[in-house]
Amino acid sequence: MIVQPKVKGFLCVTAHPEGCAQNVAEQIEYVESSGKIKEGCKSALIIGASTGYGLASRICAAFGCEASTVGVFFERPADSAKERPASAGWYNTAAFSAEAKKRGLYAANINGDAFSDAIKEQAIEAIKKSPQGKVDLIVYSLASPRRTDPKTGQVYKSVLKTVGAEFSSKTLDTDKGEVFSTTIPCATEQEVFDTVKTMGGDDWELWIKALENAGVLAEGCTSVAYSYIGPKLTYPIYREGTIGLAKKDLEKAADRIDSILKLHRGKAFVSVNKALVTQASSAIPVVPLYLSILYKVMKEKGIHEDCIRQIYRLFSKQLYNGNFLDFDDCGRVRIDDLEQRRDVQDAIMEIWPKVDSQNLRQLTDFDSYKSEFLKLFGFGLPKVDYGKDSKLDAEI
Repeated sequence: MIVQPKVKGFLCVTAHPEGCAQNVAEQIEYVESSGKIKEGCKSALIIGASTGYGLASRICAAFGCEASTVGVFFERPADSAKERPASAGWYNTAAFSAEAKKRGLYAANINGDAFSDAIKEQAIEAIKKSPQGKVDLIVYSLASPRRTDPKTGQVYKSVLKTVGAEFSSKTLDTDKGEVFSTTIPCATEQEVFDTVKTMGGDDWELWIKALENAGVLAEGCTSVAYSYIGPKLTYPIYREGTIGLAKKDLEKAADRIDSILKLHRGKAFVSVNKALVTQASSAIPVVPLYLSILYKVMKEKGIHEDCIRQIYRLFSKQLYNGNFLDFDDCGRVRIDDLEQRRDVQDAIMEIWPKVDSQNLRQLTDFDSYKSEFLKLFGFGLPKVDYGKDSKLDAEI
């Protein structure tokens, strides 16, 4: 069938097989053309491996370090009978796996609930079957709206709300291209608790303990979880809101996990990354408008980076190649340094109060925001013929 984008709010409910494959191919090409990463990981487990920063991490590990990889994700296969394409993450994984196979790289795919004990066990078995039999890099890159506790069966649901008081600000209707004012409600104590349980560090810690108990942690093993802080402009909804409290819990978990990995001469840390158009960020009020301005400012200054450039820089400039991690005062690695530059933030704050629906495209790079969003689902790639029939099924 001919696959077209069908966008509903912050979601695109279709994905293009060839477009997703081209997107993955471009990321692989960037990594391979940028140079091999020396002294890199040999065997990586990526939890949340099918899109965004997780996919970029898997690509850097495999095609930059020539590592074996085990990817964990929760994606939907195609239903050809109903003419329903697979999810973008499914097609991304199929493309990644095909390219890894061409290069003789071990790539195991685990599709299911990463919070469950069963998926952890499947991942451990896949690690044991890898050429190394152990893992020396664990990337935790999950963004889920709900979590079932594997021990109690309790279901937790995250919310995007403020803490302590409501917050009103400009935001962007990305469907209509309109700027309007919105008020984000304040979360209850239970909603805060549930969000931290869903998106905090609890599950990351369970993964590390499961891997240690199974004896598959290699000497010198490193684990990194991805986070975001952002500008003060978005603090009420992000850093000081429910999701921000979850990220702070993630940072606390990093300290506990670091103590475990030190027994294996390893380490754990949180990497604070740049704001980018992802399926997760598109759902956060205020953020799409901020991103549209950020893209314009950083592109004009020649310092814009997408997911693959961010993670390649983390791998090649800090994690490996004989380099050392550069921590901030709170023990976090900051690869959001270019976003947080004073001249960048000053330029954004100059635009923010002026932008409205009429001048949106003049003052921001909203068109890039839209194109980057569609690219997540395989649409808008220049080398893809979207008028041709696509084969929906893809093997992972």
